[in-house]
Amino acid sequence: MGFPRPYELVTGVIDDRNAIGSSLFGGGLVSRHEVSSEFEKEKNKGSVRYVDDIKVTERCPECGSTDLIRSYERGELTCRNCGLVIDEKIIDQGPEWRAFTPEEKEKRGRVGPPLSPIVVEGVSSTVIQWPGRDAAGHRLSPKKAFEVSRWRRWQIRSRIQTSQDRNIQQAAGHLERIAFRINLPPNVKEEALKIYRAAVRAGLVRGRSIESVMAASIYAACRILKVPRTLDEIADYTKAGRKDVARCYRLLLRHVRLNIPIADPVDFVPRIVSALGLSGVLQRKALEIIQQARRAGLTAGKDPAGLAAAAIYIASLQTGERKTQKEIARAAQVTEVTVRNRYKELIRKLKIPITS
Repeated sequence: MGFPRPYELVTGVIDDRNAIGSSLFGGGLVSRHEVSSEFEKEKNKGSVRYVDDIKVTERCPECGSTDLIRSYERGELTCRNCGLVIDEKIIDQGPEWRAFTPEEKEKRGRVGPPLSPIVVEGVSSTVIQWPGRDAAGHRLSPKKAFEVSRWRRWQIRSRIQTSQDRNIQQAAGHLERIAFRINLPPNVKEEALKIYRAAVRAGLVRGRSIESVMAASIYAACRILKVPRTLDEIADYTKAGRKDVARCYRLLLRHVRLNIPIADPVDFVPRIVSALGLSGVLQRKALEIIQQARRAGLTAGKDPAGLAAAAIYIASLQTGERKTQKEIARAAQVTEVTVRNRYKELIRKLKIPITS
């Protein structure tokens, strides 16, 4: 007695009710009424799903289990219940390339959201040039030049050329530059451009620096998405400076509906620890100190980056991974005075013993 061919039982594709009758009644001749009734019983089973009377549930031909494992790396379909290799030539529906790092995967991927926030907002920078020559430099015939001229005319008419869109294009350039400098993820860039568009619609950009409003939008996006970046860090890459960016940020808070969460010092700790090359033990110790400070009510109204820097400094003294206040302040983008004041407050209020 030979084994049934795998595709007959695995894929379970049945488009003939006589085939169902044969499998249910041992291959004997049955009436159409019996086949239809048994078909309906089989169709109503919870483990079986039909689409237009076609069975799509896969079963193991050995034990009948539907608990199957697909391994696209080995090209195998295996039953988890009895271990039978049902099929060893399944098709991998993933990409044909391999990637070993997230960066390499992102670079090789050909699907997903647009990479540029300008594309997200639908503002294209592609313009059909004045007709005269083709891509190879050959002169166009009069008929072809006239046709390309028509294309250019309609492209200009269909392309958005309002002052608002030119403003947003210019702001997107500042966004890309600042985001590259401070290493922002794509979701923050999209959120920042969304906030900037709201500011443009509210008339907040008129008479103000596009760069400053864009920097304020970036800071607001970082706050909303809990990406630890300080206002000073963002303002360092603007011509106007911190004061003007802070003024624009307060303007956004007043006139644009933004749900800004309270900045958490915990979000700044991993970034500072990574910049200083410190251990995970020190990071956990610093997080414990911040939690103690929160329970004692010492975090309200304090700069989260400065508080995180002070907690890391205390943890460095306790674990023996000593770093100076100057090094920690530079990594946290705060002043040494801020680190020193928060350090003194924490050890005094929390009664933390420090051994010199």
